[in-house]
Amino acid sequence: MRTNQKFTREVTTTRATANPCYSEFVTNAPRHLDKPEPRWQAVLALLAVGCIYLALPRSLIIGPTWFLPTLILILLVPTVVAHRTGRRSLNRALGLIINAIITLALIGSVVLLVTALPSHKEEPLRLLGSGAALWVTNVLVFALWYWRLDGGGPTLRHERREFGSRSFLFPQMQLEKSERGRFECEGWRPRFVDYLFVAFTQSSTFGPTDAPLFARWAKVLAMMQIFISLSIVVLLISRAVGVL
Repeated sequence: MRTNQKFTREVTTTRATANPCYSEFVTNAPRHLDKPEPRWQAVLALLAVGCIYLALPRSLIIGPTWFLPTLILILLVPTVVAHRTGRRSLNRALGLIINAIITLALIGSVVLLVTALPSHKEEPLRLLGSGAALWVTNVLVFALWYWRLDGGGPTLRHERREFGSRSFLFPQMQLEKSERGRFECEGWRPRFVDYLFVAFTQSSTFGPTDAPLFARWAKVLAMMQIFISLSIVVLLISRAVGVL
């Protein structure tokens, strides 16, 4: 056993002498271990969208109440299986389909909310709760879009192992390279929580704050998200003023 350890040390020393980069790689290997991005946060966001949809009043739902949550579950199972089995194209296609479906459902509910305001059929508190639920859904839906599309998706981002993002300018990307070690973000890449924060700030301030947008598709989606959020907030404020 001691002979093997001695032989290993001699080989490592020889390689380090011949190639100084090898010594640095061996020393830093455990610290730079790159793990795949966890998907449970995105799955939880999808389930939350389904639960919020179930809690909406029947007047703000297109079709049967159970249809959208059931469809999310039906599509989510093969999406997870495709990811686990390495079928990247199928996983991406199913993910985009789910995002498109929940986006259409969100837009439909917002339209029904707008048309329901002049009739004054909904109670003010119930209407306020419905607006808040749709606002949260708007944040979750567009966070899923940003997470799914940035850099080709989470799988491709992991394979490329590039620093930062291709579509957003996150604060970590604005640090000097020499300062990244101080904030422990040398090999930093955005995760779902980062996209969730971007979506939350855009819905709250009606514009990009933390991470400016680079890609045109991100700007188009951001305009859609801000328009939906602004519509919900303005309509609820006008309804509240009308009640007073």
